[in-house]
Amino acid sequence: MSFKVAVRSFKTLSYVGSYKKIRDRPLKFYFAAFLGSGYAWYSQHKQNKAEMKEIIQLKNYMAEPITPIAHLEKTQDDMKTQMELLIMRIQAEFCRALEKEEDEESKFKVDRWTRNEGGGGITCVLQDGRVFEKAGVNISVVSGTLPPAAIQQMKSRGKNLENKELPFFAAGVSAVIHPRNPMVPTIHFNYRYFEVTDKNGVQWWFGGGTDLTPYYLNEDDAMHFHLTLKHACDAHDHSYYSKFKKWCDDYFTITHRGERRGVGGIFFDDMDYPDQQNAFKFVTSCAEAVIPSYLPLVKKHKDDAYGYYERQWQLLRRGRYVEFNLIYDRGTKFGLHTPEARYESILMSLPLNAKWEYMNVPKPNSPEEKLMKVLKEPRDWLHLEETTSQPKRAAA
Repeated sequence: MSFKVAVRSFKTLSYVGSYKKIRDRPLKFYFAAFLGSGYAWYSQHKQNKAEMKEIIQLKNYMAEPITPIAHLEKTQDDMKTQMELLIMRIQAEFCRALEKEEDEESKFKVDRWTRNEGGGGITCVLQDGRVFEKAGVNISVVSGTLPPAAIQQMKSRGKNLENKELPFFAAGVSAVIHPRNPMVPTIHFNYRYFEVTDKNGVQWWFGGGTDLTPYYLNEDDAMHFHLTLKHACDAHDHSYYSKFKKWCDDYFTITHRGERRGVGGIFFDDMDYPDQQNAFKFVTSCAEAVIPSYLPLVKKHKDDAYGYYERQWQLLRRGRYVEFNLIYDRGTKFGLHTPEARYESILMSLPLNAKWEYMNVPKPNSPEEKLMKVLKEPRDWLHLEETTSQPKRAAA
């Protein structure tokens, strides 16, 4: 391939300027032209390779894609196809990364399911492991007609949907990891793409986020987690991290208790800007940031010592997790309102064990109280507000 490109470059040179000028050039000119054309091919090859990241990799996925392979091959420029291939890859990479932290016999159970109205999903669950008490990594690729409850939910967010019958397509990956050791935080992430067709055409948008729920506060862990997400955001827009960090703090709030679910992360919805491809690239970066944001924390703490007291606190905090997911989480509500909903997959985010204790109040100055203070008042983990609020020094 590179030889052909080089040949074309030499042919082009023979028509630029006069033959005499080119003929009189020293040999090193031609050698430089050859190297230049080779570098141009190499650069183009790297760019093409990057653009073709989401290709069909059947042997690497957890199961066969939901959409027939022949259709995926014919529609590789369609965003529905690109998103399905992305979530298939992210699911497989994350599951295998988690399995490496487990004992050899602990593997994900893979459950591929379909729904009559259209599409299906792949649910991967690891239970009762030494490191992960319950780890669920689910993808869904579904289509059909939006139910009234889902339409009302979208209209309440400002969506202008005019038809009564609204065909839709949704594809997303969602994961919740509940570790056994209370010193390892829980992580949740979800990245999704949505299309709705009404009389005005197709409306599309992306949504998602990644957030961390520790049982015991480790400030270094929180800073590492947020910094990794900030790097993913900054590669696309330097305003994204601060905006989506605040959105995350506001969204993951257990309103009736006046506390956040965890130490936050990023969250966004209804992203239809700046354009479809750039929005997709941003979502890709965020999804690829999950492993480097979380796995170092697992490796660091999975063998930490803990006792009965720490375990009971972990179970209490998991109860709070359940409260948020069942009462406030929009994705859970949408799933439960969708016809032929697969409840086992929708509720995979719930922990294997949880606890509700009447009027539990942490002891003053305890590690548990330290966590609660952060949950009541979200923190600027990367000190960005301090940096931007500092007055500029006058020029000398």
